[in-house]
Amino acid sequence: MATVTAAWDARDAAAMQDILQRQRAAFTAELPVSAATRKSRLQRALAVLIDNQARICAALSEDFGHRSTEMSMVTDIMSSVKPLKHALKHLDAWMKPETRPLDFPLKLLGAKARVEFQPKGVIGIISPWNFPVNLTFAPLAGVLAAGNRAMIKPSEFTPVTSELMKALIAASFDETEIAVVTGGSEVGKAFSELAFDHLVFTGGTGIARHVMAAAAKNLVPLTLELGGKSPTIIGRSADIGMATERIAMGKMMNAGQICLAPDYLIVPEEQEGAVVEGLKAATAKMYPTLLANPDYTSVLGARHRERLEAHVADAIAKGATVDVVNPGNEDFSQQNTNKMPLHIIRNPTDEMTVMQEEIFGPLLPVRTYGASIDGAIAEVNGRDRPLGLYFFGQDKAEEAHVLERTISGGVTVNDVIFHISAEELPFGGIGPAGMGSYHGRDGFKEFSHKKSVYTQPKLDLAGLAGFKPPYGDKTRKALARELKA
Repeated sequence: MATVTAAWDARDAAAMQDILQRQRAAFTAELPVSAATRKSRLQRALAVLIDNQARICAALSEDFGHRSTEMSMVTDIMSSVKPLKHALKHLDAWMKPETRPLDFPLKLLGAKARVEFQPKGVIGIISPWNFPVNLTFAPLAGVLAAGNRAMIKPSEFTPVTSELMKALIAASFDETEIAVVTGGSEVGKAFSELAFDHLVFTGGTGIARHVMAAAAKNLVPLTLELGGKSPTIIGRSADIGMATERIAMGKMMNAGQICLAPDYLIVPEEQEGAVVEGLKAATAKMYPTLLANPDYTSVLGARHRERLEAHVADAIAKGATVDVVNPGNEDFSQQNTNKMPLHIIRNPTDEMTVMQEEIFGPLLPVRTYGASIDGAIAEVNGRDRPLGLYFFGQDKAEEAHVLERTISGGVTVNDVIFHISAEELPFGGIGPAGMGSYHGRDGFKEFSHKKSVYTQPKLDLAGLAGFKPPYGDKTRKALARELKA
């Protein structure tokens, strides 16, 4: 059996290499890639989503064990349609060369400088399971707008959705334009080793290290969209009712399986009780029941549910108090799905696994700080830089202090997650949370080669400036002029 598997892996790798070579040849033959061609591809990608939205939502629900149609429409369909429409609207402006200034007297003497945005070639996209459609099509919008071809490796953990995307894209695109490759970890490993012109990976930091090492063999530039423990800081000037309602909304969306979900709270010590009660009330208002509630998503499979349950058991064993938010007093031990209620973990310590790993589920640790918000800032700065940071409060000076003293991929003030919804804000991480960014014009630039073009006038500028042999007084005077303090 092992020999058969190895043979299939080898054939998979050879097939992917063949697609890459054919895409690159077609790309080169097509240059320059016109705005009309780019718009045609964006429009076809848009049609894939709009014409097949019901089938896609059904596939997502099947993969998750249950996922509401409305939530999938918001988080995977609408959030994929928006960047494609945005790119179509702004593509002509993005494609225009940028004129750049020149030092005196070059421009005065007729020299010109500009930056042209050329497509890079073939872009690889490795997308994850939590939002498998959005995290395929959102980067694809920038990839296609920039004039590239794409090869896509979706997650093996959402196989129904991945196979559907493969079929739908194959029906609308030639394989030399966009190709979808499905399979398990061995296929993913071989995919990450291909000599792409750029590779986008969305997923966990641990796997990203392997992807980065594989890409390094071919010096492939990377966009890594990872995650981490995104903190939420509640200032003393915050409206607790508003804050807890919005935090509960963000945490319970997709059952917390979001790279930007609020991972832990840092609250004033005297307000901890009010925050916990606010979270309970907000959760009960949105989800009076959970098990049969069509609005509430299941955790993706028993493996992830057991991982989350192990976090809870570890926290309890090490002294935490856990409040299970179960408004309908339902018996989760008898369920046929993997739904989990919100677990609020109080008094969590750094020794607990729930404070060491990205949670990716409906568990919410609550930490406290004392008299000064600097305690919360120190807590954030003592950990890896996060993908997102959230601040609640009406004190503008305190808000500025928190934002100036912390570094994160992005920030939402007085809500959570929303900064990802702004198409003209770059979405990306920093440090272990990722590198590079996309969305809107930033995505167009991320997947474009920024080519510098300098045009020299007929005048012999090197001679006029004194930088052409034989050197003499003119050279020494020019150097003295340029080098003086």
